[in-house]
Amino acid sequence: MDKLEKQDCPFCNNKTLTLIEDSKDIPYFGKCYLFSMNCSICNYNKSDIEAEERKDPVKYTFEVKNKKDLDVRVVKSSEATIKIPNLKLSVTPGPASEGFISNIEGVLNRFKKIIESERDSTDDDTIRKKSKNLLKKMWKVMLGEVPIKVIIEDPSGNSAIISKDSKVEKLKVK
Repeated sequence: MDKLEKQDCPFCNNKTLTLIEDSKDIPYFGKCYLFSMNCSICNYNKSDIEAEERKDPVKYTFEVKNKKDLDVRVVKSSEATIKIPNLKLSVTPGPASEGFISNIEGVLNRFKKIIESERDSTDDDTIRKKSKNLLKKMWKVMLGEVPIKVIIEDPSGNSAIISKDSKVEKLKVK
């Protein structure tokens, strides 16, 4: 693991940015490089993951049918889109998009934080009600009571849902 401390933060301009580069060998996926930046003053944080081997654009679809499926490993690059059609949720790549290694439960928790933040910061009763209903559905998914599909589309090929039950297709790049 390589670590550089006391670098210039692009947001607060203090010398409080830590850069980390690490590599990981992920079973059934291969060797990956993890990159992260974190500022101890302004809390700026950015991370990404890249596969060592060049890959074709890919689409993974995984059906979460029970609580055990929440443990399935997820590798997401900053270029990937994650969709959960049953809950009408998606995250598309952009400047703030991050790469990460997690599991299905971790992906759901990332969505949950966004929904909770929206619920807590709005004055619109309709948005608050929709957020509460969505959080209830997510709770049922986490209990293994409601099945969902998780889809990752990655033009860089650096993402995966690592399970023998994942459906893998070539992504049609526009």
